Amino acid sequence: MLSNVHLPSSAAEAVDLLRDGGWVVGGGTVVMPRVNTGAVPVGQLISLRRAGLSDIRVDGVDTGGTVSVGVATTLGALGADGRLAFLHPVVRSIASPPVRNLATVGGNLLVAQPYGDLAVALLALDARVDVVSGDGVREVPVGELAAGPAEVVSAVHFALPRAGTWFYRKAMRRRHNSASIVTVAAVVAVEDGVVRHARIALGGVGPRPMRALAAERALLGAPFGRSTVEAAAEDAREGIEPFDDAYASAWYRTRVLPVHVRRALLGEE
Repeated sequence: MLSNVHLPSSAAEAVDLLRDGGWVVGGGTVVMPRVNTGAVPVGQLISLRRAGLSDIRVDGVDTGGTVSVGVATTLGALGADGRLAFLHPVVRSIASPPVRNLATVGGNLLVAQPYGDLAVALLALDARVDVVSGDGVREVPVGELAAGPAEVVSAVHFALPRAGTWFYRKAMRRRHNSASIVTVAAVVAVEDGVVRHARIALGGVGPRPMRALAAERALLGAPFGRSTVEAAAEDAREGIEPFDDAYASAWYRTRVLPVHVRRALLGEE
Protein backbone atom coordinates (compact mmCIF):
# COMPACT_ATOMS: atom_id res chain seq x y z
CA MET A 1 0.00 0.00 0.00
CA LEU A 2 1.28 3.46 -0.90
CA SER A 3 2.26 5.36 2.23
CA ASN A 4 4.60 8.17 1.15
CA VAL A 5 5.17 10.49 -1.80
CA HIS A 6 8.51 12.30 -1.84
CA LEU A 7 9.55 15.37 -3.84
CA PRO A 8 13.36 15.44 -3.75
CA SER A 9 15.15 18.61 -4.85
CA SER A 10 17.88 16.78 -6.78
CA ALA A 11 18.71 13.48 -8.44
CA ALA A 12 21.17 12.71 -5.64
CA GLU A 13 18.42 13.16 -3.04
CA ALA A 14 16.18 10.86 -5.06
CA VAL A 15 18.91 8.21 -5.02
CA ASP A 16 19.12 8.47 -1.22
CA LEU A 17 15.37 7.93 -0.97
CA LEU A 18 15.51 4.93 -3.29
CA ARG A 19 17.73 3.08 -0.82
CA ASP A 20 14.54 2.44 1.13
CA GLY A 21 12.77 1.13 -1.96
CA GLY A 22 9.98 2.65 -4.00
CA TRP A 23 9.35 3.81 -7.53
CA VAL A 24 10.57 6.89 -9.33
CA VAL A 25 7.81 8.88 -11.01
CA GLY A 26 8.16 11.39 -13.83
CA GLY A 27 4.77 12.30 -15.26
CA GLY A 28 3.07 9.22 -13.80
CA THR A 29 1.37 8.19 -17.04
CA VAL A 30 2.75 4.65 -16.76
CA VAL A 31 3.33 4.20 -13.03
CA MET A 32 0.19 5.74 -11.56
CA PRO A 33 -2.37 3.52 -13.36
CA ARG A 34 -0.52 0.51 -11.97
CA VAL A 35 -0.40 1.97 -8.48
CA ASN A 36 -4.05 3.05 -8.51
CA THR A 37 -5.27 -0.37 -9.60
CA GLY A 38 -3.02 -2.19 -7.15
CA ALA A 39 -1.23 -3.99 -9.99
CA VAL A 40 2.09 -3.36 -8.26
CA PRO A 41 2.76 -3.07 -4.51
CA VAL A 42 4.44 0.28 -3.90
CA GLY A 43 5.26 1.67 -0.47
CA GLN A 44 6.59 5.02 -1.63
CA LEU A 45 6.80 7.13 -4.76
CA ILE A 46 9.67 9.48 -5.54
CA SER A 47 8.59 12.24 -7.89
CA LEU A 48 11.22 14.06 -9.96
CA ARG A 49 8.95 17.04 -10.54
CA ARG A 50 11.02 19.36 -8.31
CA ALA A 51 14.43 17.74 -8.81
CA GLY A 52 15.69 20.35 -11.28
CA LEU A 53 15.72 17.91 -14.19
CA SER A 54 13.37 19.61 -16.63
CA ASP A 55 15.71 21.83 -18.63
CA ILE A 56 16.54 21.77 -22.35
CA ARG A 57 19.96 23.10 -23.37
CA VAL A 58 20.99 23.48 -26.99
CA ASP A 59 24.49 24.64 -27.88
CA GLY A 60 25.44 25.58 -31.44
CA VAL A 61 22.09 25.26 -33.22
CA ASP A 62 23.57 26.50 -36.50
CA THR A 63 26.75 24.45 -36.34
CA GLY A 64 25.52 20.92 -35.68
CA GLY A 65 25.61 21.48 -31.95
CA THR A 66 24.71 19.41 -28.93
CA VAL A 67 21.57 18.98 -26.88
CA SER A 68 21.08 18.11 -23.22
CA VAL A 69 17.59 17.32 -21.93
CA GLY A 70 16.63 16.69 -18.32
CA VAL A 71 14.60 13.52 -17.87
CA ALA A 72 11.72 15.32 -16.12
CA THR A 73 11.16 17.46 -19.22
CA THR A 74 7.69 16.76 -20.57
CA LEU A 75 7.17 15.55 -24.10
CA GLY A 76 4.95 18.59 -24.58
CA ALA A 77 7.84 20.93 -23.74
CA LEU A 78 10.16 19.00 -26.04
CA GLY A 79 7.65 19.23 -28.85
CA ALA A 80 7.25 22.98 -28.37
CA ASP A 81 10.96 23.81 -28.54
CA GLY A 82 11.66 25.37 -31.92
CA ARG A 83 15.35 24.50 -31.72
CA LEU A 84 14.43 20.81 -31.88
CA ALA A 85 12.03 20.95 -34.81
CA PHE A 86 13.37 17.70 -36.26
CA LEU A 87 12.01 15.88 -33.18
CA HIS A 88 8.52 17.36 -33.41
CA PRO A 89 7.17 14.53 -35.65
CA VAL A 90 8.49 12.04 -33.10
CA VAL A 91 6.75 13.78 -30.21
CA ARG A 92 3.49 14.24 -32.14
CA SER A 93 3.41 10.49 -32.86
CA ILE A 94 3.29 9.72 -29.13
CA ALA A 95 -0.07 9.52 -27.33
CA SER A 96 -2.28 12.64 -27.15
CA PRO A 97 -1.56 16.27 -26.16
CA PRO A 98 -2.90 15.87 -22.59
CA VAL A 99 -0.70 12.81 -22.08
CA ARG A 100 2.34 14.53 -23.62
CA ASN A 101 1.89 17.42 -21.20
CA LEU A 102 2.43 14.95 -18.35
CA ALA A 103 4.67 12.25 -19.81
CA THR A 104 8.40 12.84 -19.49
CA VAL A 105 11.51 12.17 -21.52
CA GLY A 106 12.76 9.78 -18.85
CA GLY A 107 9.53 7.84 -18.74
CA ASN A 108 9.49 7.41 -22.50
CA LEU A 109 13.13 6.38 -22.41
CA LEU A 110 12.47 3.56 -19.94
CA VAL A 111 8.96 2.37 -20.83
CA ALA A 112 8.58 -1.07 -22.39
CA GLN A 113 7.93 -1.58 -26.08
CA PRO A 114 5.73 -1.03 -28.10
CA TYR A 115 5.83 2.36 -26.37
CA GLY A 116 8.93 4.51 -26.13
CA ASP A 117 9.17 6.07 -29.61
CA LEU A 118 11.41 8.84 -28.32
CA ALA A 119 13.76 6.14 -27.03
CA VAL A 120 13.95 4.78 -30.59
CA ALA A 121 14.85 8.24 -31.86
CA LEU A 122 17.49 8.69 -29.15
CA LEU A 123 19.07 5.36 -30.11
CA ALA A 124 19.31 6.51 -33.72
CA LEU A 125 20.89 9.75 -32.50
CA ASP A 126 23.55 7.81 -30.57
CA ALA A 127 22.46 9.59 -27.38
CA ARG A 128 24.22 9.21 -24.06
CA VAL A 129 22.51 9.13 -20.68
CA ASP A 130 23.59 10.35 -17.24
CA VAL A 131 22.88 7.85 -14.47
CA VAL A 132 23.17 9.03 -10.86
CA SER A 133 24.03 6.61 -8.06
CA GLY A 134 25.57 6.81 -4.61
CA ASP A 135 28.97 6.70 -6.31
CA GLY A 136 28.30 9.77 -8.47
CA VAL A 137 27.32 10.20 -12.10
CA ARG A 138 28.24 7.89 -14.95
CA GLU A 139 27.47 8.40 -18.64
CA VAL A 140 26.37 5.42 -20.73
CA PRO A 141 25.20 4.96 -24.32
CA VAL A 142 21.42 4.95 -24.48
CA GLY A 143 21.49 1.48 -26.02
CA GLU A 144 23.26 0.14 -22.92
CA LEU A 145 21.06 1.86 -20.35
CA ALA A 146 20.22 -0.36 -17.38
CA ALA A 147 19.61 1.71 -14.26
CA GLY A 148 19.92 -0.21 -11.00
CA PRO A 149 17.40 -0.20 -8.11
CA ALA A 150 19.10 2.76 -6.37
CA GLU A 151 19.97 4.78 -9.46
CA VAL A 152 18.25 7.66 -11.23
CA VAL A 153 18.56 8.65 -14.87
CA SER A 154 19.02 12.43 -14.88
CA ALA A 155 19.73 13.68 -18.42
CA VAL A 156 20.09 12.71 -22.07
CA HIS A 157 22.71 14.16 -24.43
CA PHE A 158 22.92 13.96 -28.22
CA ALA A 159 24.25 15.82 -31.24
CA LEU A 160 21.92 17.64 -33.60
CA PRO A 161 21.77 15.77 -36.92
CA ARG A 162 22.88 17.67 -39.99
CA ALA A 163 20.15 18.93 -42.30
CA GLY A 164 18.82 16.20 -44.56
CA THR A 165 20.19 13.30 -42.52
CA TRP A 166 17.27 12.65 -40.15
CA PHE A 167 14.47 10.18 -40.98
CA TYR A 168 11.50 9.02 -38.90
CA ARG A 169 8.38 6.96 -39.45
CA LYS A 170 5.91 5.29 -37.12
CA ALA A 171 3.27 2.79 -38.22
CA MET A 172 0.17 2.78 -35.98
CA ARG A 173 -3.33 1.33 -36.01
CA ARG A 174 -4.74 4.84 -35.65
CA ARG A 175 -3.37 8.13 -36.93
CA HIS A 176 -3.05 9.52 -33.40
CA ASN A 177 -2.72 8.21 -29.84
CA SER A 178 -1.65 4.66 -30.61
CA ALA A 179 1.31 2.51 -29.68
CA SER A 180 3.79 1.42 -32.31
CA ILE A 181 3.42 -1.41 -34.76
CA VAL A 182 6.81 -0.50 -36.21
CA THR A 183 8.89 2.62 -35.54
CA VAL A 184 11.91 3.59 -37.65
CA ALA A 185 14.35 6.38 -36.78
CA ALA A 186 17.58 6.92 -38.66
CA VAL A 187 20.51 9.23 -39.27
CA VAL A 188 21.84 8.61 -42.77
CA ALA A 189 24.43 10.89 -44.35
CA VAL A 190 25.05 10.82 -48.10
CA GLU A 191 28.03 12.47 -49.78
CA ASP A 192 28.54 12.48 -53.56
CA GLY A 193 25.66 10.03 -53.84
CA VAL A 194 27.25 7.47 -51.52
CA VAL A 195 26.14 6.59 -47.98
CA ARG A 196 28.92 7.64 -45.60
CA HIS A 197 27.08 7.18 -42.29
CA ALA A 198 24.07 5.07 -41.34
CA ARG A 199 22.55 4.50 -37.95
CA ILE A 200 19.06 2.98 -37.91
CA ALA A 201 16.95 2.24 -34.83
CA LEU A 202 13.77 0.20 -34.69
CA GLY A 203 10.84 0.07 -32.28
CA GLY A 204 7.99 -2.41 -31.99
CA VAL A 205 10.11 -5.38 -33.08
CA GLY A 206 11.84 -6.32 -29.85
CA PRO A 207 11.61 -5.95 -26.07
CA ARG A 208 13.53 -2.67 -26.32
CA PRO A 209 14.61 -0.32 -29.13
CA MET A 210 17.25 -2.00 -31.27
CA ARG A 211 19.74 -1.18 -34.00
CA ALA A 212 19.19 -2.49 -37.54
CA LEU A 213 22.85 -3.40 -37.89
CA ALA A 214 22.50 -5.51 -41.03
CA ALA A 215 20.59 -2.71 -42.77
CA GLU A 216 23.28 -0.23 -41.76
CA ARG A 217 25.97 -2.46 -43.25
CA ALA A 218 24.02 -2.78 -46.48
CA LEU A 219 23.83 1.01 -46.81
CA LEU A 220 27.36 2.01 -45.88
CA GLY A 221 29.54 2.71 -48.90
CA ALA A 222 26.72 2.02 -51.34
CA PRO A 223 25.07 4.49 -53.73
CA PHE A 224 21.95 5.91 -52.13
CA GLY A 225 18.93 4.97 -54.21
CA ARG A 226 15.83 2.84 -54.29
CA SER A 227 17.54 -0.48 -55.00
CA THR A 228 20.06 0.01 -52.18
CA VAL A 229 17.39 1.10 -49.71
CA GLU A 230 15.07 -1.78 -50.61
CA ALA A 231 17.85 -4.32 -50.07
CA ALA A 232 18.79 -2.71 -46.74
CA ALA A 233 15.15 -2.65 -45.68
CA GLU A 234 14.91 -6.42 -46.18
CA ASP A 235 18.09 -6.85 -44.13
CA ALA A 236 16.46 -4.90 -41.27
CA ARG A 237 14.63 -8.10 -40.31
CA GLU A 238 17.89 -9.69 -39.18
CA GLY A 239 18.01 -10.10 -35.40
CA ILE A 240 14.57 -8.70 -34.61
CA GLU A 241 12.41 -10.20 -31.84
CA PRO A 242 8.83 -9.24 -32.76
CA PHE A 243 5.95 -10.00 -30.40
CA ASP A 244 2.18 -10.33 -30.40
CA ASP A 245 0.09 -7.70 -28.64
CA ALA A 246 -3.22 -5.86 -29.02
CA TYR A 247 -1.76 -3.69 -31.80
CA ALA A 248 -0.23 -6.28 -34.13
CA SER A 249 1.06 -9.82 -34.35
CA ALA A 250 4.72 -10.74 -34.52
CA TRP A 251 4.09 -12.07 -38.03
CA TYR A 252 2.61 -8.76 -39.18
CA ARG A 253 5.42 -6.70 -37.65
CA THR A 254 7.98 -8.86 -39.45
CA ARG A 255 6.08 -8.59 -42.71
CA VAL A 256 5.71 -4.81 -42.76
CA LEU A 257 9.07 -3.79 -41.27
CA PRO A 258 10.92 -3.55 -44.62
CA VAL A 259 8.07 -1.46 -46.03
CA HIS A 260 8.37 1.14 -43.31
CA VAL A 261 12.17 1.21 -43.37
CA ARG A 262 11.98 1.91 -47.10
CA ARG A 263 9.29 4.55 -46.68
CA ALA A 264 11.23 6.26 -43.91
CA LEU A 265 14.48 6.49 -45.85
CA LEU A 266 12.90 7.43 -49.17
CA GLY A 267 10.37 9.85 -47.69
CA GLU A 268 7.40 7.91 -49.04
CA GLU A 269 3.88 7.87 -47.62
